[in-house]
Amino acid sequence: MNKSVGIILVNYKDYATRFLKGCRDSLRAQDYPADLVHVYIIDNASTPESAVYLKENYPEARIMPRVDGNYCAANNFGCRQAMADACEYLVSVNLDTEMAPSWLSELVKALEENSAAGIAQSKILLYPKSETEKNNPRINSLGNVFHFLGFGFTSGYGQANREIAGYPEINGYASGCSLMIRADVFRRIGGYNEEFYMYHDDIELSLKTKLAGYKIILAPQSVIYHKYEFSRSVRMFYYMERNRYLTLFIFYPTYFLFLIGLPLIFMDLGMFFFSLVGGRFKEELKIYGYFCHYKNYVKIKEERQKIKAFSVVSFADIARSFAGRIEFQEIDNPILKYLVNPLLAGYWRLVKLFF
Repeated sequence: MNKSVGIILVNYKDYATRFLKGCRDSLRAQDYPADLVHVYIIDNASTPESAVYLKENYPEARIMPRVDGNYCAANNFGCRQAMADACEYLVSVNLDTEMAPSWLSELVKALEENSAAGIAQSKILLYPKSETEKNNPRINSLGNVFHFLGFGFTSGYGQANREIAGYPEINGYASGCSLMIRADVFRRIGGYNEEFYMYHDDIELSLKTKLAGYKIILAPQSVIYHKYEFSRSVRMFYYMERNRYLTLFIFYPTYFLFLIGLPLIFMDLGMFFFSLVGGRFKEELKIYGYFCHYKNYVKIKEERQKIKAFSVVSFADIARSFAGRIEFQEIDNPILKYLVNPLLAGYWRLVKLFF
């Protein structure tokens, strides 16, 4: 189990001043051999002030500045440096987290004991905000679920914490909040697609890992606490929705896009309506503008070819595990619950008869 591990943390603007100290202290308290742990902080959208703050508050970490704010590029930057430093396992973990002392050793153990797995995800719990929550923590993610229309959502969100035996396979995708990937797998699949910029990056990485023939598993004894704020996620509507379509166009075979064309069109009309109601019309137009540029289809075609070159598993085999219902635990929408979801689930059951 004596494997060198690279831990990649991405700072963005004021994240370090808000979250670094708790994350740093829990990393320092890990029971994994300290000489095998290399921490890389990618100072995304770096400023002179953030660089000074990081060096003063985490001197043993390697601080690597970037200026453009691209989250995927920042992770690639850190992972490539970790591989250059001979790290065999790479960990992508959010800065707004605090880890149990065995968090890292249990991630390593999960991959050591499961040779067919390319990625292991921690059990992610919501950070407790009171003594009651400390005694009864709630789940943030036990692995994430991927919907056939490109949406992603967590599994187990809000449920009471519970013991889980073994290393269950994650049928959807691993949460980028806390995942470990083998360095050789990362090299094989080409790392993160930097065109995604942010959001859906963990979906993209997971789909490539599965197509390359590796499983994704949950490491339930690797516990991490996430200071999750849903409002931070919805601010980036443009990337969330653009990357949903980018995922479909990059990964889905042409026949599969045809099969899901009808619900995809109706969902697009629904998203357009809600963008008007929710004040996101400009972002919606920006998404359409992105897909009106020919150069972006050239990028999509090139990425499809790259993925095809390393794929050993058919897309249809992976698609059978996609969800038919959209379960956004933070949003209780009766239209989605009682009308859209039953229709989508029924349509998906029908579509699966064709592959």
